Amino acid sequence: MSINTNWYIIIGAPSSGKTEVIRDLAFLGYTTLAEVSRDLIDAEISKGKTVKEVRVNEAEFQKRVLQIRIKAENKIPPKQTIFIDGGGIPSNIAYYQIVGLDPTIVIKEAKKRKYRGVFFLERLPFEKDYARVEDEKIVSDLDRLLYEAYVNLGYDVIR
Repeated sequence: MSINTNWYIIIGAPSSGKTEVIRDLAFLGYTTLAEVSRDLIDAEISKGKTVKEVRVNEAEFQKRVLQIRIKAENKIPPKQTIFIDGGGIPSNIAYYQIVGLDPTIVIKEAKKRKYRGVFFLERLPFEKDYARVEDEKIVSDLDRLLYEAYVNLGYDVIR
């Protein structure tokens, strides 16, 4: 049985404007949760690691992101209205597929909660930054896989 939440998820491929939307929502007074993968990268950089060192094993990196995301969601009261950057647990389905991991455990975890709404941001021209390692093909695949992950779980994704 899944728990219904009052959480809104902002998803889209890398460089689709998710972080900017979240910043604007926070500026308007909404409660937001930053993208956990970027927070993980920033935390490791602050310890002296490079992005290359943090993401040398992308499968292990994605497993860490999933665990952090699960812990973060476990701390949010289901009735709290919050906008989550980079997606909820179902987003990890797409990333697991990209790196060749079996997403079964992610799907099981994703079914524990039902988000109030899912907003999918369309792709913008890809801009490389310090934390991104994806190339154009991976970004294109993620665009499709992220959308499919939520639709396959029964969400009416708003584009």
